[in-house]
Amino acid sequence: MQQYRNLLQANDPDIFNALSGEESRQRAGIELIPSENYTYPEVLCTLGSVFTNKYSEGYPGRRYYGGQEFTDTIEDIARERAKQVFRCEHANVQPLSGSPMNQAVYLGLLEPGDTILAMDLSHGGHLTHGAPVSFMGKLFNFIRYKTDPVDGSIDFDELRKTALEHKPKMILCGYTSYPRDLDYAAFKKIADEVGAITMTDASHYGGLIAADVIRNPFDFGFDVVTSTSHKSLRGPRGGMILCKKEFAPRIDKAVFPGLQGGPHMNSIAGIAVTLKKALEPEFKEYGKQVLVNAKTLADELLKSGASLVTGGTDNHMMVLDTEKSYGINGKVAEELLDEVAITTNKQIIPDDPNPPLKPSGIRIGTPAATSRGMKEADMVKLAGWITTILQNPEDKNLAVTTRSEIESFCSRFPVPGI
Repeated sequence: MQQYRNLLQANDPDIFNALSGEESRQRAGIELIPSENYTYPEVLCTLGSVFTNKYSEGYPGRRYYGGQEFTDTIEDIARERAKQVFRCEHANVQPLSGSPMNQAVYLGLLEPGDTILAMDLSHGGHLTHGAPVSFMGKLFNFIRYKTDPVDGSIDFDELRKTALEHKPKMILCGYTSYPRDLDYAAFKKIADEVGAITMTDASHYGGLIAADVIRNPFDFGFDVVTSTSHKSLRGPRGGMILCKKEFAPRIDKAVFPGLQGGPHMNSIAGIAVTLKKALEPEFKEYGKQVLVNAKTLADELLKSGASLVTGGTDNHMMVLDTEKSYGINGKVAEELLDEVAITTNKQIIPDDPNPPLKPSGIRIGTPAATSRGMKEADMVKLAGWITTILQNPEDKNLAVTTRSEIESFCSRFPVPGI
């Protein structure tokens, strides 16, 4: 690997310097964006492997190019491991990322114009869950349900009423900024009553399902579960569609040739490696620690007087209302924390009166910090730094001192793969 780095440095110093700079940034700071993580060194190896060179349109045993004996092997292994990890009947590991993954489900199982009942974007849903600015929001008729902004609960009586009125072909749950677990049994009961397909987008918390530390939708009879392969799962960038056998032919055709050509076989090799890791006892301990760390961090922020959307967390993330807590918007809060090497992302809150680029909150998660070995006592320190910086936005000397403390702290926790 070092010889290739030397080649890059000699032939393209601008890119090499950016790469080196990013490595230094990741070492020196704390990554708290819930959707980001540190992948395994073995996965980095697959991503830079000769599988990058190979086109593999089609599926194992049914390819359109020759020379597929090894690509077939890795894809078969990835699919079988996915079925084992998530306890499902079929797995497609070819989606290039989360958005085309979800699009393939809609386009494979529904017709344009069909109604989908999904979570409102500001209450925790994703762009691909029917946001008006998305193409899927224009192609399908999305009806949106909301949550109680105080405790995060979903009014299933109201959701049932909405389902009976609009007769959706699909009921979709899952989230990108919702700090609570979901009642899959309640969703399934309503879906069965109206004859809807059940789908969960578990992109954020797929790793926690794999670790058996939060509920698995398949245990409640769900039809389809999608998950990205990075985030809490710690794999390469990519997506997986997991489903019952009856939906497999339509799902596979929607991915290829419906939406994609050649899959990224280097990423599929990385997914296979990741799923083997997910079957090991250490991964279950990691999943437990992610939840313990999130709960500790949330509790410490609440003790300091901060306002969290839904009042806490059941999973790996929390949404901090910075307007209510500190009188600053999420963009300012993100920038203040960036200055002291704490990385978060600005985040809309339920029915946010502020625009998306200057929303009322920030989103915080613990997967990446946990991957570096941080535990409860470290979350207490982290909460203290966050609180101090956001309570004193004008104090530049404090920012300099805090950054030095954080960089010294981070030096104790190696970044996997660097």
